[in-house]
Amino acid sequence: MNFENLKVGEKNFVELLVTESDTALAMKSGSLKVLATPKIICLVEEAAANLAEQFLPAEYTSVGTSLNVNHIAPTPIGLKVRAEVELVKVDGRKLIFDVKAFDDAGEIFNGTHERFIVNREKFQAKANSKGGGKI
Repeated sequence: MNFENLKVGEKNFVELLVTESDTALAMKSGSLKVLATPKIICLVEEAAANLAEQFLPAEYTSVGTSLNVNHIAPTPIGLKVRAEVELVKVDGRKLIFDVKAFDDAGEIFNGTHERFIVNREKFQAKANSKGGGKI
């Protein structure tokens, strides 16, 4: 299957107003009331997945396979965060994104994210087979 609709340079973003439930303390990834790294990762994956989904046939989706990121500045409760992704490479079924996140004071996060295009039904069947057919 050719995925020529996916073009390098496509961009997407997701925004979030940071609340108590988004903090490192609440997510158990730290002990402070600042935006948790795992929450930013979720935002980046959401933005990348939504971007890819727009261009894929209905029987396909993408799954996250790799993240290489830097969380470079803290964000307190009450600030808005914007996670941005840009598709920088399409290599067969592998998609590579540059990712960044910003709060009201500037850049807080950057790196790369890879996703892989899969057939929904086949991928789900493979995953379900690990459960001994109990799913």
